[in-house]
Amino acid sequence: MPSNLDLLVRIAVGFGLAFAIGFERELRGAPAGDRTFSLVGGTIAGITAILWRISPQAVAGALTGIGFIGAGVVLQNENAFVRGITTAAAIFATAAVGIIVGTGYLLLGAITTAAIIISTYLAVPPAVMILSNENTASISIICPMALPSDILFFLCVDALGSSPSSL
Repeated sequence: MPSNLDLLVRIAVGFGLAFAIGFERELRGAPAGDRTFSLVGGTIAGITAILWRISPQAVAGALTGIGFIGAGVVLQNENAFVRGITTAAAIFATAAVGIIVGTGYLLLGAITTAAIIISTYLAVPPAVMILSNENTASISIICPMALPSDILFFLCVDALGSSPSSL
């Protein structure tokens, strides 16, 4: 059994790493931010640090509960656009970091946190942003690579949820 100091270090590292992930999400205006992520990461780290050897099913149960928190941040508006998927995935990934740190692998937890932040912050997939007002709508295509015009057309069709005949 780890010492109390070792358990406290694991929990503190879990809170800190989760805060870093949540801070990135908060900067992007996500529905969950640094406080939510800190609570998830620190709590899972604490549960794991104490129970993973004697009751691994308790850790699995806590991870299942985190899935419900993730589901709570997914929103769908009246235009059928879904928001919050990345934040929900980040909450689940933060729980994984908490488990990693809770079992004592602090460096692996830090590396995993860096990978999560990089994948949510620096990844630039082809994106379609729709900027509209009452009378007009414009589409801006932001893409890290050159794409043929037919592929861009189908990206727009997919993003707008329209059939090609209605465009």
